[in-house]
Amino acid sequence: MSQKATARIPASTTNLGPGFDVLGLALQLYSTVSLEISEKKTEVVVSGVDAEKIPSTTDHIAYHAVESVYKRSGQQLPNGLILNIANGIPAIRGLGGSGTAILGGLLTANVLCGNPFSRSELLNFATAIEGHPDNVAASLYGGLVISVQENEHIHTIQVPCDPDLNIVLAIPEFTLSTQKARDILPKNVEFADAIYNISRSSLLVASIASGKLDLLSTAMNDKLHQPYRSTLIPGYNDVVDAATSAGALSIALSGAGPTIAAYCLDNMEQVGKNMQEAFSNNNIRCETKILGPDLDGAKVWT
Repeated sequence: MSQKATARIPASTTNLGPGFDVLGLALQLYSTVSLEISEKKTEVVVSGVDAEKIPSTTDHIAYHAVESVYKRSGQQLPNGLILNIANGIPAIRGLGGSGTAILGGLLTANVLCGNPFSRSELLNFATAIEGHPDNVAASLYGGLVISVQENEHIHTIQVPCDPDLNIVLAIPEFTLSTQKARDILPKNVEFADAIYNISRSSLLVASIASGKLDLLSTAMNDKLHQPYRSTLIPGYNDVVDAATSAGALSIALSGAGPTIAAYCLDNMEQVGKNMQEAFSNNNIRCETKILGPDLDGAKVWT
């Protein structure tokens, strides 16, 4: 068996408006996780973007993922492991960072255990740790992924995605925990709102699969989570208006936020500039990134 394994996992943007906890799109932004058996004591090393916000201890979620693979495989956890996380994804900003960490731990530990589990099984494990499948499924498989959970099994379909589609991210400097973003959601929804979201999410998948991206402006409308979560983000409506005026096809929260994603075929620089200025006008500093969809998903090597 291998003594060391490394995984590169793409970030994700999820929900895409109406596809709450169902739709995820992998992005060309990556974290790298390596796991090595060591004769010394176990060590967790975190470097890169927002490293100060991420625990460099065995409390790290990636290490819990490593432990779960050894436990499920019936193998004894080595006395010494070096888990190295080179983080490339802004933390707690709605870009799937926790999902990439979980997958990094699962994928590398699976290699060290002799690959007892398939990717489908690892996705089930990742969902059990993360609590929802949308971000981990997209990061694992790449592209636009539809995920449906049935009991403890995740059914997925990867939808072809136009490689010319660009995602402009406006990433505020403040963080927004997923728990806080979930707590603000209503416990019940109107029947009409449920139909509204079903229709838009169906149109969204069809528009991306067929290449009819001009429909995204309608398809990404949502009534289940964005009207509530947007109140946690100062200047949200201004940022949306600014991106639209610069020619974005559509705009949506990335995951639970606070990052806002604009979907474009052109004029990406101006869209990003407008979004940054709109946040600045609301006394929020942010960085912007222009990314394409990652179509390959997580990669592992020894």
